[in-house]
Order: sequence, then C-alpha cells, then structure tokens
Amino acid sequence: MTIDSLKTSDNMFFLIAGPCVIEDEAMAMNIAETVLTVSGELGIPYVFKGSFKKANRSKMDSFTGIGTVRALNILRKVRETFGIPTLTDIHETTDAAMAAEYVDILQIPAFLCRQTDLLIAAAETGKVVNIKKGQFLSPAAMGFAVQKVVESGNRQVMLTERGVSFGYSDLVVDFRAIPEMQQFGYPVIMDVTHAMQRPNQAGGITGGTPQMTGIIARAAIAAGADGLFIETHPDPSKALSDRDTQLSLGSIRPLLETLARISAAIGTDAGNV
Repeated sequence: MTIDSLKTSDNMFFLIAGPCVIEDEAMAMNIAETVLTVSGELGIPYVFKGSFKKANRSKMDSFTGIGTVRALNILRKVRETFGIPTLTDIHETTDAAMAAEYVDILQIPAFLCRQTDLLIAAAETGKVVNIKKGQFLSPAAMGFAVQKVVESGNRQVMLTERGVSFGYSDLVVDFRAIPEMQQFGYPVIMDVTHAMQRPNQAGGITGGTPQMTGIIARAAIAAGADGLFIETHPDPSKALSDRDTQLSLGSIRPLLETLARISAAIGTDAGNV
C-alpha cells in the first residue's frame, strides 16, 4: 500500500484502530470486522492495528504478547480476510524486515522516535513508516525524524501526535502540533488513545481517561488531522494491556458517525478556521 490509498475524494480522515496488543485471533477478527463495517458505511479508510509484542511495559510481569510469529500471522490473516492494510509497531532494528513480511505499515513508538538505526531499518523495508512523536519533543523536532526516513530512500512517512508530558504522570494535547507537523508535507495523525494516558500509576499500571476519547477525537478532526489512531477492545476492563485507555468496541459506531459529520462539515477548510 501507499499513503495515497488512504486519501478520499472528499478529504475524509482515515482511521487506524484495533487492540493495544494481539491477544488472540477471534478477538482481532471481531474488532476488524466490526470497525470495517462501520467505517465502510461512512466512507472512512480503515487500517487495522495491533502490536505483535509490547516491549515497553512498566513491570516485568506485565503481559507482552502471545508470541511473535503467532501474532504476526493473525495480522496477516486480518489483512487477507478483509482486504485492509495492517499496522504494527517495532522496537528493534531486527523487527523491521521481519514484521514487514506481514503488515503494511511499520510504526515507530514515541519513546523510540529518535533512534536513528530503527528509523533507517524501517525505511529500508519500503513500507509506510508511521513515526509517533515523543511526548518529550516539540513538533518542529519531528522534522529530523522525517529526514532520517526520507534520506534512507523512503518518502512514505506519516507522523502521529500523542500529547506532551505534563509533570510526571499526565499528558496534555497541544493541537497546534497538527498543522505544525503538516508543514513537513506528510499526513499527521492524532493518537487519541495514548494522549489520554496517565503513566505509572499505583502498582505500576498505566491509567487513563477514556471518557475523553470523544473530546480529543472531535477536536483533532476540527484541527485538520489527516487521521485518527484509536485503540479499541470488546471489553476494555479485561484487556491484557492498556485497559484504562482503550475504547469499548460498542462505542465505535456513534463516535465515528459524529466524526464523519464534523469532517464533512469542515471539508478542507479546517486549517483556515
């Protein structure tokens, strides 16, 4: 796939959505089918996401995944079954070529967005590379991350905003980051889910404010975001990772319906409002 395949004639935003981490095949297929049904009805291009492994957990005993090959095969099955692009994040240079055999988009986690070797390895696969902005960086600083990928011969780049650190255990979203990063000439996505995180709460668990999902998502579309990133789960209370930030799968339809109306209302003029 290419980034152009996510563009529509009416400039509708695209959606990256799925579970935080692949927990099992049945759940992944259920999420993909549910979100695709709704997004298809609304004309929203859809990318399924799921981490094949969670490498940056708070504690040693935190769930990290069901096994690399098993999880990647599930991602491949989602892509082949529903004919939609898939995304997963990578954490080491050796992950890049391996994951590229199974998915369409390689995502660079926020904590690793300055890792030159990782960015180069992702770029060299020829896949679309989605770089999440570190919560410790300014929007302008992401130009250097883009440059590393482009100078490695890959112009299929996307950038994702996920909030800025506010003290030790909270994040805030500065929506100026969306138009600022769009000046680089690549799509900018709002990571609604991780912008609501409250890292390292009692017991080493990352908390969050999922009730703010709609507010941040609506504001991002109004600010002109090209895409949204939303993690969703059939029952977030039972999720094996990030249970306090994932959106209930049953809430996807009303949220997307609202967002589609906002997108249609503002058209291409969001940046000029």
